[in-house]
Amino acid sequence: MTSFNSFNADNNPHGEHDCAILTVAGIEVLWKVDCYDRSRRFQSPDPTDPKVTVRVLTIMRADEY
Repeated sequence: MTSFNSFNADNNPHGEHDCAILTVAGIEVLWKVDCYDRSRRFQSPDPTDPKVTVRVLTIMRADEY
């Protein structure tokens, strides 16, 4: 297991820790979490409240982003 705690303004400008890139079998993979309103059309008004938030996880190859 590896831990990372060197967050700064360059790699985490909004302080959200909601995305990362990792290497799997030599391929860079990006994952990110977006917080939408219940209709999934706009940003959630309060990402900390599950009553008004739907979280969407996206996983993709970093070279396709």
